[in-house]
Amino acid sequence: MRPQLLALATAAAWGIGGYFEKKGLHDGALSPQVGATLRTLVALVVLAAVAAPELRQLAAAPPRALWLVGLGGGVVAGGLGILCFYAALRSAPIQLVMPIAFTSPLFGALAAAVLGGETISWRTIAGTTLTLAGIALVASR
Repeated sequence: MRPQLLALATAAAWGIGGYFEKKGLHDGALSPQVGATLRTLVALVVLAAVAAPELRQLAAAPPRALWLVGLGGGVVAGGLGILCFYAALRSAPIQLVMPIAFTSPLFGALAAAVLGGETISWRTIAGTTLTLAGIALVASR
């Protein structure tokens, strides 16, 4: 499947999933910590089932790669990010939370440029500017 379609499927899954997450938090009077833990446990089961045939890769991977994925995905994105996202969902309208929370590509591009030495084109700068303008418009009251 083309990367653009996978990215669009990601956005749809995260956006639609966010609706159900917010509804579940409110309907169950769940704290963000409990909601994030439940989400992570269910995701772990689904991902373990899908990844089971490929888990041998872990033994061959260099420790630094495992550490980077664990730190970035497990601690920063999967831990801190999800807890902050759930706390925001619990206390604000989803139409305010989602546009701001999903500025993540902007931070990813910035990190890639600053930490990874990737170049930022004028198209990326223009797109980022338009994205930020759109988010400001949607998030303003």
